[in-house]
Amino acid sequence: MNSLSERPGLSLRLPRPAALLCLLLGLLPVSLPAAELETAPAVMRELPRERVLDALVEAVREATVSAQINGRIVKIYYDVDDYVEKGAVLLKFRDTEVRARFEAAKANYDEARTAWKRVRELFAKKLVSSSQMDKAEARLKAAKARLDEARENLANTQVRAPYSGIVVKRHVEVGELARVGQPLFTGISLEELRATASVPEDIINVVRKNEQARVILDRGNEQSVAAESLTISPYADPATHTFNVRVNLPRGEYHIYPGMFAKVAFLLGKSRELVIPRRAVAHRSEVTAVYVRDEQGRVGFRQIRVGRHAKDLVVVLAGLNEGENVVLDPVKGAAAYKEQHAALAEAKGHE
Repeated sequence: MNSLSERPGLSLRLPRPAALLCLLLGLLPVSLPAAELETAPAVMRELPRERVLDALVEAVREATVSAQINGRIVKIYYDVDDYVEKGAVLLKFRDTEVRARFEAAKANYDEARTAWKRVRELFAKKLVSSSQMDKAEARLKAAKARLDEARENLANTQVRAPYSGIVVKRHVEVGELARVGQPLFTGISLEELRATASVPEDIINVVRKNEQARVILDRGNEQSVAAESLTISPYADPATHTFNVRVNLPRGEYHIYPGMFAKVAFLLGKSRELVIPRRAVAHRSEVTAVYVRDEQGRVGFRQIRVGRHAKDLVVVLAGLNEGENVVLDPVKGAAAYKEQHAALAEAKGHE
């Protein structure tokens, strides 16, 4: 009579009834090598306790760029909804007259500097008076001031973006004669953003105390960024009884834009939770379960109830005890589980 141990992966040669008894008691290992069934224990971890609320992304900085000189607009490089890098030229004024004044001021400065050098050499030889030296220095300073003014006016013929952001309004057209102080563009910065949330009164005191929150960028991948600071309204909205809280993000690009909805997780405290690796959880229709391997190597299919996710971990609310080992690869766990039951069925069939 053939023994159960003749099957691959079983090493004992026992009669069928004895093999069946050993399999039931867990004395025989499953045929899948232990090295292929990587496991991890369910452990207790101290995790942050949070309240996740809806929020609206806003721009911290919104500014209107105005004309610094009088001039006719000859070129507009950006329009509404365009993204603009910091320092990029937004529009250009006709610069013929301004450039001519700059060239004249530069020539006057060069002449004054040459005269000042000549007088300084003569003054060092005591061939001219100190009053003549003072006049040369005063002329040079005046020429330098006029040159700086002309250079600034020439630079102002090209209007540049004060920061990276998006154009939300354009106030002028090509060919228009702009005056000093006239609005040209209105834009919002994407470098400084915040998420505004309405926080209910039952947790506002804890939020004030902890002053910690994170803006969730991608709930699926648990991508988030910690808040740089919180700005909490001192009073509640009388209609909703909620407090307006502005969650300020650090400077940077997060690929979120003003007007978008976001999620903000406010820290309420910490609690000890039973957790397992997230990849160990198997979903079968409406059943959430794991494959558990005991000390004898037997693999069982265990339904569990899970809670929130914490990065690559998942909180287990029911169905597991601390220290129990779960199979990290549900596919391999299922194969071992099926083979184990197939061996059991075969042993029963040969009784």
